[in-house]
Amino acid sequence: MGRNNFSILTVLSVTLLPILSLSFSTDSPTDRRLLVLLDDLSLKSSHSIFFNSLKSRGFDLDFKLADDPKLAVQRYGQYLYDGLILFSPSIERFGGALDLAAVLDFVDSGHDLIIAADSSSSDLIKSLATECGVDFDEDPSALVIDHKSYAISETEGDHTLIAADDYIESDVLLGKKKIEAPVLFKGIAHSLNAANTLVLKVLSASPLAYSANPSSKLSSPPSVTGSSISLVSVVQARNNARIMITGSLDMFSNRFFRSSVQKAGSPRKYDKSGNEQFVTELSKWVFHVRGHLKAVNLRHNKAGETDEPAMYRIKDDLDFSVEIYEWSGKSWEPYVANDVQVQLYMMSPYVLKTLSNDKKGLYHTSFKVPDVYGVFQFKVEYHRLGYTSLSLSKQIPVRPFRHNEYERFITAAFPYYGASFTMMAGFFIFSFVYLYHK
Repeated sequence: MGRNNFSILTVLSVTLLPILSLSFSTDSPTDRRLLVLLDDLSLKSSHSIFFNSLKSRGFDLDFKLADDPKLAVQRYGQYLYDGLILFSPSIERFGGALDLAAVLDFVDSGHDLIIAADSSSSDLIKSLATECGVDFDEDPSALVIDHKSYAISETEGDHTLIAADDYIESDVLLGKKKIEAPVLFKGIAHSLNAANTLVLKVLSASPLAYSANPSSKLSSPPSVTGSSISLVSVVQARNNARIMITGSLDMFSNRFFRSSVQKAGSPRKYDKSGNEQFVTELSKWVFHVRGHLKAVNLRHNKAGETDEPAMYRIKDDLDFSVEIYEWSGKSWEPYVANDVQVQLYMMSPYVLKTLSNDKKGLYHTSFKVPDVYGVFQFKVEYHRLGYTSLSLSKQIPVRPFRHNEYERFITAAFPYYGASFTMMAGFFIFSFVYLYHK
């Protein structure tokens, strides 16, 4: 009986492994499974509009309590999920096999992450955010306060309900459609770590905002003020994993999504806040629905030929091409840009050329191999705000001319030819004069 049970488990394990390993496909980057960790299962209903928008885009959401003792993100060495949403700001310790190191390993493996904090945020969540490049205000009672850009409300009188509209200017992050209405924000401030060049502010506070306890008078200047306060930030790691960090869990709530908004000092009142559009568009970027590039068919050959040679000779004319496509959410579409470059590289770039494109995804150029032999690389390093980074390289040796490939008479050597013949003529004249002169 025991042997039969072991056989069944073995078969199940072998059967499940391909399913687990194929949860993310480079041919369909958005066909993914997300783990949502909650402080309270009631968040499933209070934030249902956001969750339903993810489901409508084809995501499979798995809801669990953050302290679930059976919690795990991988099994048999394979990750069970492709993205993680942390809506559990007050959790002091994750359940099961999940901890801070496991979440960081999850991101280091190329997976995506959303962190939503609030005034009850634990040291665990703040430490995780610090590892990602942002620092939350250390004062546990502090909230973002703005006496100029607050949202007019009958119930919020301490100006902690912010109507923010200082968005980053990027179509790839927030979509091509402009967000007209301000975003409602009520939560804690964070600032960017100056040493981390990968983190960006997507939604900033106004210059007059500050972080403090709204229920007490200020006894000292606030530690975080003005435009240095980030309300929503994103990170794209070097492995193209994407992270979204915000200090407001309420920003994702149905109440904020449906609420009308009027910014203080503005005569215009919007029937609906910009939260739903802002969060939906930004989540598309986080989960690679937008801004995901791939490069294929890197090719090079001598001018006039089609086959790729094993090596080039100095001063050869060559053609180079590569195809680049962008994921549209449903299919791969040609990526069109005018800033893609190729390098012919050996210790440093010897050739740097901007690639032309045919509007159909093909980038190409032609150039002459430099008069230097050695082992070179064709390198395409493409980094653009909001897009996945491309790093392609192909090694190719370059040889000098063979002895029988040089020109018979080299123009640059004419002075040396003249000097040689002049020397011979002079020697002949000297010999004749010396021998026959009396």
